[in-house]
Amino acid sequence: MGAEGAADGHRRPQVKTAVGVVEGRTGPGGTAVFKGVPYAAPPVGALRFAAPAPPAAWGGVRDAGAYGPTAPKVPYPDTFAALLPDPVIPGDDCLNVNVWTPDPAPGARLPVMVWIHGGAHTRGSAAVPVYDGSAFARDGVVLVSFNFRLGVLGYGLFPDAPANRGLLDQIAALAWVRDNIGAFGGDPDRVTVFGESAGAISIGALLAAPRAVGLFHRAVLQSGAPEALPRPRVRAMVRRMASLLKVEATAAAFTAASLPDLMAAQAAVLRRSGPLLGGPAFGLVTDPDTVPADPLDTLCAGAASSKVPLLLGWTRDEYRLWLAPTGGMRLLDRLGPVAVALARARSGKDRAAVRALRAALPAASPAEVAGQLLTDRLLRDPLRRLAVARRAAPSFLYEFGWPSGVPGLGSCHALELGFVFDTLAVPEAAWLAGPDTPQALADEMHGAWVRFAVTGRPGWAAWNGDGPPKVFGGPSLDGAGASVVTRRALP
Repeated sequence: MGAEGAADGHRRPQVKTAVGVVEGRTGPGGTAVFKGVPYAAPPVGALRFAAPAPPAAWGGVRDAGAYGPTAPKVPYPDTFAALLPDPVIPGDDCLNVNVWTPDPAPGARLPVMVWIHGGAHTRGSAAVPVYDGSAFARDGVVLVSFNFRLGVLGYGLFPDAPANRGLLDQIAALAWVRDNIGAFGGDPDRVTVFGESAGAISIGALLAAPRAVGLFHRAVLQSGAPEALPRPRVRAMVRRMASLLKVEATAAAFTAASLPDLMAAQAAVLRRSGPLLGGPAFGLVTDPDTVPADPLDTLCAGAASSKVPLLLGWTRDEYRLWLAPTGGMRLLDRLGPVAVALARARSGKDRAAVRALRAALPAASPAEVAGQLLTDRLLRDPLRRLAVARRAAPSFLYEFGWPSGVPGLGSCHALELGFVFDTLAVPEAAWLAGPDTPQALADEMHGAWVRFAVTGRPGWAAWNGDGPPKVFGGPSLDGAGASVVTRRALP
């Protein structure tokens, strides 16, 4: 269905989905943008802790000119809220998708990229301004983003509700893409999923999830490795909330509670959780119906998705976002050798690995050494293990090394996002990156992501188990000689 006349006299694009017609807006360069399109029913009432249900059909034309409601969540603490934009849009119909397309015409068969946002499984949304998909549409790609349930609503573990509901929402959104994206000009047989942090962790689970087989064909994991949390760790969060709410730790009891009360209790338990160090947290768990076994082990053993090409990477100083804003760097420096010893124990490294890291970074403080060891444990080691184990399809490794203009952040977690989306001009991009960001680096990185979606290759050689990754915007930590640290734990 082509463009139709709008009430204000301007022509607006319309597309017929499986459940009704949506009317979007014309974006930059003549692209078309559709926002807030439901892919599942509102998760309210009896559906609050249920698997996602199909959306209701509508008659007439549904306006898709603005972002839909975001999933219920609690705000970031002030120290992170100043760095990470996280808009809140009220409303029940939070299971919605957004589409940016160069050509909203059936038969265009353009490559599709589907973005899964991060936020520690508890925050974030597709409405973050940095995630605007206009640059992808400009470059010939159909970009899809979507919201899904977070925190206790998406990942709380209950005896009377399905596990991993946030992941089930993601699978439902990908099924919507399969069934509808052709009407927006996309090719359902050329879908690339990409995500950062918890979004990348989700993609690791999707790669291992039997229900997701065939829903995508390439995958990008940015600063997040496949993992499943121990079930007691997630269950502990629900029990803590139940204690505060003075109810049983069941989905039935939590459904009876008001949403404001649930969010207040969730905010309280999140303040007392320490997921970085292994404490209780919300996240994915193994479950017979969704992720039958640990996703990293499954993928390394050769899952059904073993033929999906992967683009994997990290930022050089991931840990600085987790530690610098809260004063954690200063604390670790005061602890000195004790901090390094604790990080070494947590990361499973031996003393030789620490010596190699110190040789590579002779000026590094105890906090920097500890942070790099933790980054190895959380990201570099598992992503390298995954790349080494997969032989049926190529894996491409990268490192983002450009340092933020915000003092203390360095090349921190999430810094690459404005470069990947080519949204450095968005004011919110400067919250994390600071002023004077290099557009040429955004051109390079965004271009690599587009090439990967179009061809399955980002523009450099697949990783063969040795050597440094492709580096964007700075010297590689591996190039400095620290690769002995990150590869020591590989088989």
